[in-house]
Amino acid sequence: MKAKTLTIPEIILIAGTRVALGTGIGLLISDKLNKDQRRGAGWALLGFGILTTVPIVVGVIGKSAEAERTLALAS
Repeated sequence: MKAKTLTIPEIILIAGTRVALGTGIGLLISDKLNKDQRRGAGWALLGFGILTTVPIVVGVIGKSAEAERTLALAS
């Protein structure tokens, strides 16, 4: 297992996307709103969560790859 270092803002962004995904899924399966409201809000939050996760994952993976290259060059 490789260790990855994350900053506080990165952790907050990751947590925020998880909240959006979870809330979107929850709205899609709940019965608190009418069907159209639930679907609209649920799909919007689910889409937001998915779309914002991709750049965060790419950034974290890219950051760790850059750190590995720096360590390799230093050796």
